[in-house]
Amino acid sequence: MGHFFCNPRPAPDGQFFPPSVSINQQTNETMRSLLLKTGLLALIVGTVGCSSSDPIPQTNTVVDVAVNAGNFTTLVAALQAADLDVVLEGDGPFTVFAPTDAAFAQLPAGTVENLLLPENSAQLESILTFHVLAGRVQLSDVLTTTSATTLNGAALPISLTIEGAAVTTADIGADNGIVHVIDSVLLP
Repeated sequence: MGHFFCNPRPAPDGQFFPPSVSINQQTNETMRSLLLKTGLLALIVGTVGCSSSDPIPQTNTVVDVAVNAGNFTTLVAALQAADLDVVLEGDGPFTVFAPTDAAFAQLPAGTVENLLLPENSAQLESILTFHVLAGRVQLSDVLTTTSATTLNGAALPISLTIEGAAVTTADIGADNGIVHVIDSVLLP
């Protein structure tokens, strides 16, 4: 008992309770306050059975795969700007079609910078969630269908390419899903 709280894992910004993607600021602050109070109580109560030998949980989420690869810095920055990194660090499972930095560089000049502006967060979220399927779907399974529904609710056309993007590396496993590297950015 209490092992969950022995080594709590903070979000990348150092917060134990990161902001939600889909709730307003007032509700977010209320939830954060409530979670902090109940989380601290659970932490105090939960640590009774902890010892220094309790393992620190190791994760390898689809976001970790992107960060560790080193050629998805634009994708990771966009995920963070849209608060979707928190979502994709969740349980999932997720299938992510991950455009490389080179893929983002193919967009018209200024496009990425414009999408990262706070006033364009809804458009950025729509584009990013168009790259994600619910479930763990290997490339062999993806290519046996003609379309799949993305997290933004839109149908993603699939043939030998994914909406015209070639898969350059497939089936990179993560604890909460799978990543397929693509050579262009998908636009809904």
